Amino acid sequence: MMDDHDPTNAASVDAVRRELLDSLDEELEMELEDERLDHLDPAAASDRDGADLDRRLYFRELLRLQHELVRLQDWVQTQKLRVVVVFEGRHSAGKGGVIKRITQRLNPRVCRVAALPAPSERERTQWYFQRYVSHLPAGGEIVLFDRSWYNRAGVERVMGFCTEADVEEFFRSVPAFERMLVRSGIVLVKYWFSITDAEQAFRFRMRIDDPLKQWKLSPMDVESRRRWEDYTRAKEDMLARTHIPEAPWWVVAADDKKRARLNCIGHFLTQIPYAEVPRPAVHLPDRVRHADYERAPIPPEMHVPAIY
Repeated sequence: MMDDHDPTNAASVDAVRRELLDSLDEELEMELEDERLDHLDPAAASDRDGADLDRRLYFRELLRLQHELVRLQDWVQTQKLRVVVVFEGRHSAGKGGVIKRITQRLNPRVCRVAALPAPSERERTQWYFQRYVSHLPAGGEIVLFDRSWYNRAGVERVMGFCTEADVEEFFRSVPAFERMLVRSGIVLVKYWFSITDAEQAFRFRMRIDDPLKQWKLSPMDVESRRRWEDYTRAKEDMLARTHIPEAPWWVVAADDKKRARLNCIGHFLTQIPYAEVPRPAVHLPDRVRHADYERAPIPPEMHVPAIY
């Protein structure tokens, strides 16, 4: 048992505490970022404050769910499962935020994100699903699609980047394509992040006023505001025609970012039965020391200036 009055033990406890706090800094930074955005438009933000999730509860639940995600990751890796999670929704619906929280504590060699750019000239001449197939997981991998083949039913359709014949062919093909993925053993989970007109307008205004977020607002995003109803019709058609028993859609109420993250992660964990994977005990060996070894000095000009 540790003696709390032992200076050596006290130093060790402090070091452990600092390490744990450091591991939480990334999440804290992201939360402070959300607050900073609200301060850019206090009047609009105040309308949304009444039902805010308690911060302590949010962090406690997020860390609990992330611990479960690590357990799920171990199970996927051990059982050589192949998992695909599709994230769709309007611009600024919060897909990226939940993807960050899912991947935050996971091994990037096991869980990776596929966020494909606009297709190249060559890709436009390929079978539509071809460029997505190359990103599908191997055994022991989880792939999160930050937008997916459903671009054709949403952005491409609304913005006129494809013909209605292309869209109809997509709707004929996608159920068969997804059934084929599921039959091959892939676990396919599809989420639609749903936000209201007013909430999207608020988030767009935040991006317009924030120099750190303006890069997120593309001309296509701006145009999507004008075409809100077109996107709504396209979404309704997509959900109705591609909600199949083998790969159903799950709708995440996303006006409240924190609740959306917790609800989505919590639900995702229910989609794959998993169990604890026993880990062998790890013992650090003593460092080998050689009497004739001397550490070479690093030239001063190679050091990064210690400004902070």
